[in-house]
Amino acid sequence: MIRVLIADDQGMVRSGFSILLNAQPDIQVVGEAVNGEEAVTRAAELRPDVVLMDVRMPVMDGLAATRLITAGEDPARVLVLTTFDLDDHVYEALRSGASGFLLKDASARELSDAVRVVAAGDALLSPGVTRRLIAEFARMGAPRGPDGRRAEGLTERETEVLGLVARGMSNGEIAAELVVADQTVKTHVGRILMKLGLRDRTQAVVFAYETGLIRPGG
Repeated sequence: MIRVLIADDQGMVRSGFSILLNAQPDIQVVGEAVNGEEAVTRAAELRPDVVLMDVRMPVMDGLAATRLITAGEDPARVLVLTTFDLDDHVYEALRSGASGFLLKDASARELSDAVRVVAAGDALLSPGVTRRLIAEFARMGAPRGPDGRRAEGLTERETEVLGLVARGMSNGEIAAELVVADQTVKTHVGRILMKLGLRDRTQAVVFAYETGLIRPGG
């Protein structure tokens, strides 16, 4: 059973998502929060697997709450709620530790699938979000050079896979590109995360650009 906490200052959003998720046989909404501060407290008390987190909330916003929740030991995974996938907060939310994004007008199937994906340890990044992230790194300017000290443990193939992940490709797309099995790609991604000490695919994308291992447009 996947345990979910919903953090949103709009009661109708919380109620609607609760009804849709509780209708799923493998998902249970264990609590709600009306602001970021309450979300942090409730996450510590309830230990949910996934937190649906709105960005714009009173008292403490969703970005600050995400940073606090994901900084803990064995943290919940945070799925950020947004009104459209090119939200101005995309980049900061990823850096804050979010595992992905979900549109507030998502269908019941999209909502439940998103929760399952994030709970399984995968990242939920739509092509639009990935493009926005890359554009943001390009705007900021690439770093002076790659952080070889942190990436030196990767094999040549793992570095290649990381580059494709950073460009927003799915495991299936990477498998087709490299002419290997999907399971092989999944194994490579798992080893990359372990070697670099990263939590999930989203952190891998951020790492690849921030260290200069992958260059925007490169």
